[in-house]
Amino acid sequence: MKGYDRNPEATAAAIDSDGWLHSGDLATMRPDGYFRITGRAKDMISRGGEKVYPLEVEQFLREHPAVSDVYVFGIPDQRLGERVAAWVRLKNGLAAAPEELRNFCRGQIAYFKIPEHIRFVDSFPMTANGKVQKYLMRAHEVEALGLESLAETETA
Repeated sequence: MKGYDRNPEATAAAIDSDGWLHSGDLATMRPDGYFRITGRAKDMISRGGEKVYPLEVEQFLREHPAVSDVYVFGIPDQRLGERVAAWVRLKNGLAAAPEELRNFCRGQIAYFKIPEHIRFVDSFPMTANGKVQKYLMRAHEVEALGLESLAETETA
């Protein structure tokens, strides 16, 4: 990519002086030389200095027999910086409790990746083209948990 059309500021922010494009994607290289996209850098959760990649936790939770879909994101925390939260849609006719999902994770993924806040939902906020809007989920949790003052200080 040479740059954004008639947008030099966006080009300067995305392409460094050596010509490298910084897309914000996180990836791993497979043995065959191809890359596998594993998430977005801006979605990464920093919990007490530990890095949590939401896609990894989402993929694991989707293995639970009652889970239809799940999205993971960070919410502000005064002590740890962020805590892991998840919105979960269950399969029709199935039930689960937050502690059941946390127990499913224990011993399978690192303790700091286990969602501390789990909300069961019927749907997720989406854009017109079908992309999930995690920032709206985060805003809802911040308000519901009374974390507005923490969210304000982290953007200041």
